[in-house]
Amino acid sequence: MEKEEIYREKLEEWKKIYSKSISRIPERENTKTLSGIDLKTFYSPLDIQNFDYFEKLGYPGMYPYTRGIHPTMYRSRYWTFREFSGFGDAIETNRRLKFLIEHGETGLSIAFDYPTLLGLDSDNPLSKGEFGKAGVAINTLEDMQLMFDGISMKDISTSMTINGPAAILWALYIVAAESQGAKRSELMGTIQNDILKEYMAQKSFIFPPEQSLKLVIDTIEFGSREMPMWNPISISGYHIREAGATAVQEAAFTISNGLTYVEESIKRGLDVDDFAYRLSFFFDSHIDFFEEIAKFRAARRVWAKEMKRRFNPKKERSLWMRFHTQTAGVSLSAQQPENNIIRTALEALAAVLGGTQSLHTNSMDEAWALPSEKAVMIALRTQQIIAEESGVANVVDPLGGSYYIEWLTDRMEEDIYRYLDKIESLGGVIAGLRKGFFQREIAESAYKFQKDLEENRRVFVGVNRYKIDEKLEIPILKVPDELEERHLARLKRFKENRDISKMHESLNRIKKYADSDNLMRYIIDAVRAGATLGEITDSLKEVWGEYIEPVIW
Repeated sequence: MEKEEIYREKLEEWKKIYSKSISRIPERENTKTLSGIDLKTFYSPLDIQNFDYFEKLGYPGMYPYTRGIHPTMYRSRYWTFREFSGFGDAIETNRRLKFLIEHGETGLSIAFDYPTLLGLDSDNPLSKGEFGKAGVAINTLEDMQLMFDGISMKDISTSMTINGPAAILWALYIVAAESQGAKRSELMGTIQNDILKEYMAQKSFIFPPEQSLKLVIDTIEFGSREMPMWNPISISGYHIREAGATAVQEAAFTISNGLTYVEESIKRGLDVDDFAYRLSFFFDSHIDFFEEIAKFRAARRVWAKEMKRRFNPKKERSLWMRFHTQTAGVSLSAQQPENNIIRTALEALAAVLGGTQSLHTNSMDEAWALPSEKAVMIALRTQQIIAEESGVANVVDPLGGSYYIEWLTDRMEEDIYRYLDKIESLGGVIAGLRKGFFQREIAESAYKFQKDLEENRRVFVGVNRYKIDEKLEIPILKVPDELEERHLARLKRFKENRDISKMHESLNRIKKYADSDNLMRYIIDAVRAGATLGEITDSLKEVWGEYIEPVIW
């Protein structure tokens, strides 16, 4: 008797036992993943029939990279430990960065306040009330130098979560590092710089999509020629997921954005092998443990397959999906905030089992405010315990071969491809944005999830079930008013002590070449001439205008 016949025969025996069992104790009704995928009671070889090991899995470090992009993964080196840092002004953020380095952080991750994300200086009237609340305010070269005072910028990798004005913040970082004596070719790190997802989800765009995309390609081109160790973009599913998308939508929309950046870079005249190896990705790790692991594995496989099919690179590294992961902010609760430590640990473990290269673990108090020192220490220790104590880093892809994981990975891949086909039929990402496709899909998923919570089809522990009356007893970080006063005084002095004519000349060159040349060298020159973030942004607004999103019903 062949194995398949034996499996089916035993399955029929099991069904009889199953029927008796559920007649006494029925199964729970809600056994779908967060993406709405229906799950069976268990999985067996029958669920992955005709499974081609080398087509679906292969060995670690080999195509299609389902099992990881490196042959040894964490047996040789752990993922980069990062914690989101940034609040108030540059001086206060510098203290937090040094605190985290002292306690074992291996890569820096900078959050900027909302005015900075929109390319506004802190003395702009529109910045009023938002200084330093969701990140650090960085307006000038002096700010960037102060933030890294006493930190060797050539010896540590820095990730900066910035999009609309990413080229400007990168220029500030480059010039600040050079003032420390570093060569730009030595610098390691990432600018997020993924503008397409801003129009889909986060909404901190500045310029129209076509001009914003041109600026992103400028950075990719500049990085490929002058900064071989820097990732000029982090193609980000995180904000898409945080806006309400499912795991499948997050992966599909992120991959479609990534393919768009590759296509546009090739149109610019770049060879795929000259830049693709420095593309990086950024994903959310949500609370549905196995779905998240399957998502990471499926996304890595789809990216490798599509890069190979569409662009046929000669270098294997051009097929790699290297990604950073952050645990899910939307899974955190203001109620019973200590529960967030447990959620974050599970989400971090899913990211590690999914093969992440870098990880940020959220702090328990982030549903209330920027993390306190104690909360961020617990978050960092969560990563260190997973790495050093749990044993999960001792084997590459330890869940590989699980019937359930392989079935779910395959299913995620199928669903991702359905979205990729749909996006292509719409005419691509930009066309889909103009038609409101992505915005509607995300909004509908967010609405459905919220309804499931409100109607108790999904449990949110401490929020819609197991509630208690409690007084908040954890310390909350507050940004003192004097930090804004100190920052504004420094900004005023900076503007008074520069060569105004040189600064205006540099801004005029940016406006002159905005549509015709790579802007990175002109932006770097403007930074050297003392131009601020807001002044450089305003010069581009004069040429490109600002984008106002159409109302999508």
